[in-house]
Amino acid sequence: MKPTRNYNYPIIDHILHPTDFSEASLTAFYHALKAALIAKARLTLIHVTDKGSGELLDFPGVRAALERWELLPPGSSHSALQQLGIEVRKVVAGRRSPVEGVLKYLEQRPADLIVLATHQHEGRATWLQQRSVAKPIARRSGQMTLFISEGDAGFVSTADGSISLKNILIPVAEPPGPQPAVEAAARLVQRLNCPSGTFTLLHVGEASGMPAVQCPEIPGWEWKEQTRTGGIIQGIVDTAQMSQADLVVMSTDGRNGFLDALHGTHSERVLRTVPAPLLTVPAGSFAEQNLQAGSR
Repeated sequence: MKPTRNYNYPIIDHILHPTDFSEASLTAFYHALKAALIAKARLTLIHVTDKGSGELLDFPGVRAALERWELLPPGSSHSALQQLGIEVRKVVAGRRSPVEGVLKYLEQRPADLIVLATHQHEGRATWLQQRSVAKPIARRSGQMTLFISEGDAGFVSTADGSISLKNILIPVAEPPGPQPAVEAAARLVQRLNCPSGTFTLLHVGEASGMPAVQCPEIPGWEWKEQTRTGGIIQGIVDTAQMSQADLVVMSTDGRNGFLDALHGTHSERVLRTVPAPLLTVPAGSFAEQNLQAGSR
């Protein structure tokens, strides 16, 4: 397997973090904030409630986190965020269904990345209690999504904002096409300035069935291929544990964007069992589109 040239990755302009003000959501918030800092992006924190207007003071403190990370001086003003190249907005949406509220917001203000928390034993976000969502809206929610399981510290330090990302597991199969996940993982370590590490491409099945992928060349990072027999989910879990994966990146079929992980797909089952954050990348996303553009 020979790494290929890099591609000119599009910039993430808008990151959305739905929160229920839980401890798990707080961990996801730090990941969303770090991503916004790296991408110089807009960050929207949204809380959906049917109990009036909600309380903005319940949102996590952005400036407090940045002061703790020594990126802002103590007592800094809201305008200081502009010096860091980010814009933060806090939104309370009045809807009965949290899912519906978030999807409605996305319909009006699309995001490039969604970061949210999940209960690992349920494999869904703490606020995603209702699964009945209007199909026309769901089909338009084709964003990448980073899931942080409850109890998982993830790869962003809450203390100082440092990154700990050295081992990334990418399960590959056909379908869905694995290339979007490969491109997204490569882009992530470049933008986070991770100096070295290992990408592991895992195929559960016969070695002859390993899909062909193009692996971008990332200085300090190596690409490995591994095949396993047996159950797909168990193979992913075992490999994640053996490789001490800091992150799992999976392509989804893209029909429902981040809802793909909530409706009986492999990604839902991985959420329930793998002790690491999960990044889902819809087929047909920017990564695949960029690859196709680069090949022309």
